Amino acid sequence: MHAAMTDTAPQTHLYFDQDITLRDLLKVVDLARLASVLEALLGADMRLLAADGRVVLGSATPPAGAGRAPFKLELEPVGYLESTRRDGLSAAVTLMEILAQTAARYFMAAAVQMESVKLDYEELLEKNTLLRASEERYRELAASLERRVAEQVQTIEATQRQLYQAEKLASVGQLAAGVAHEINNPLGFVRSNLNSAAGYVAQFGKLGALIRSGQSGALLAAAWRNEQMDQVLEDFPLLLQESVDGVVRVAKIVSALKDFSSIDQAEETTADVNRLLQNACEVAGSEFGSRVQLITEYRPLPALRCHAGRLSQVFMNLLLNAVQAIPESGEVRVATASDGRAVTVRITDTGKGIPEAQLARIFDPFFTTRAVGQGTGLGLTVARDVVQAHGGHIGVESRAGAGTTFTIVLPLTREA
Repeated sequence: MHAAMTDTAPQTHLYFDQDITLRDLLKVVDLARLASVLEALLGADMRLLAADGRVVLGSATPPAGAGRAPFKLELEPVGYLESTRRDGLSAAVTLMEILAQTAARYFMAAAVQMESVKLDYEELLEKNTLLRASEERYRELAASLERRVAEQVQTIEATQRQLYQAEKLASVGQLAAGVAHEINNPLGFVRSNLNSAAGYVAQFGKLGALIRSGQSGALLAAAWRNEQMDQVLEDFPLLLQESVDGVVRVAKIVSALKDFSSIDQAEETTADVNRLLQNACEVAGSEFGSRVQLITEYRPLPALRCHAGRLSQVFMNLLLNAVQAIPESGEVRVATASDGRAVTVRITDTGKGIPEAQLARIFDPFFTTRAVGQGTGLGLTVARDVVQAHGGHIGVESRAGAGTTFTIVLPLTREA
């Protein structure tokens, strides 16, 4: 029997810069079958030696009188065969060289494949490293963009608040003289009535003094006629009622102004749109005067979750625009309705209308048809932005010379 391989090296991957040894070549060969073939050619005493002389197959001691023949791979000996059958050595060497070349090609192919896999793997590692670095840069960029977007949003919101404030101040400035007149008128007759009432009280005081002094009935009757007390008693309740009416009128204007001034209120509240419109009409009442008739058609409405102050400014802007669109005399009609899904507000004037060429631009910032210094050109822009912020929309219908209608639709529920 032949001896088993006596020296086995650990399996390693072969690359182009490594020498191929006999042990490497025999890893792809069936050793038992190879031993049988070699014994058939060289006899049982044959030995297969590595290039360094170590025994791979066969007995540990060389047979007496044995010949030795090298077998080569690419002109370099990779091993030796020893046998006493010298006539079989040539055939056995040829067989080993064919096996060596076949194994070498196998290892070469494996090495090529391994090298390719290694290069692909290294390339993938490099790409993965680049991707990770790129991903990190994108994350940093995304975080930077988020910060910048947040800053821009804050800037836009601050600018929007400033625009709202500017438009509100412009509206208040425009209304200031008229509102002052609206307040001064009732205050004037209240003051006058109070002066008259003070005189009446003095007259009652005189009669009281006569009564306390025990004067006769005839003298008291004469004093009553002299002081015209019958007229005083008739006029006094009228003075009080006129004064109460004047105070109520002032209170309404002040209340409407208070609602109008709440534009900066951050939180939404539940509001009655009819009341907001009526307050706006109260504040703008001085602008109507006697030349413009205000007609209101308020239908019952469900409560609306909204920024009441901002909607009040929208209504105020549209009312002022309606009045200013009427050159001489006409009417402004304010109507409300609801279909259960939304609240609709229509403000119609019988003014000069808007030319078709300008309709597409009326909501643009700073666009105005008024003379320089008359208006900011932001009223309708602010109105559109406020309505859209409430999930609604605002539309306009107009014909030159035939008046204008602005329609606002505000949904009762908004999409998240």
